[in-house]
Amino acid sequence: MTIFVKNKHTLHIDEFKFRCCIGKKGSTKNKKERDKKTPKGTFKIENLYYRRDRINKPETFLKCIEIKNDMGWCDDVNFPTKYNRRIKISKKIKHEILMRKDNKYDLFIPIKYNYKKPVPGLGSCIFIHLTNNYKPTVGCIALKKKDFLILAKIIKKNSKIKIF
Repeated sequence: MTIFVKNKHTLHIDEFKFRCCIGKKGSTKNKKERDKKTPKGTFKIENLYYRRDRINKPETFLKCIEIKNDMGWCDDVNFPTKYNRRIKISKKIKHEILMRKDNKYDLFIPIKYNYKKPVPGLGSCIFIHLTNNYKPTVGCIALKKKDFLILAKIIKKNSKIKIF
């Protein structure tokens, strides 16, 4: 099963079409860290992460991981072995905080872009996450919570996402 992101505003899977938002500067084949672009290509997806203090475990075929206070996602080019990986938060390593004050990461699924053997600087922390207002992201794909929950129900661990 493939999730299609055909333009800045549309995510399509099976018979479902959802409004979404992507990177502020569109999509690119040449992704770089902090360029505010969403990477083009076909990618596998990872597990589903959720905030148990804010939402019940979602109905999904994906493995669900509860977000904890000490979880981060490394975007520090100076730590190549940790780059674009979930880490235990450290003051020495730049990272995306997963336990955010806003609701963007109450639910998220990492996209396996620059993932198998990550190259520092080519982009990290590319997620499917939540939005309240469809404002452009810094490179992720964001959906309303109700649409994310529908997506979560129908995708499987071998599903892929194709971004045009």
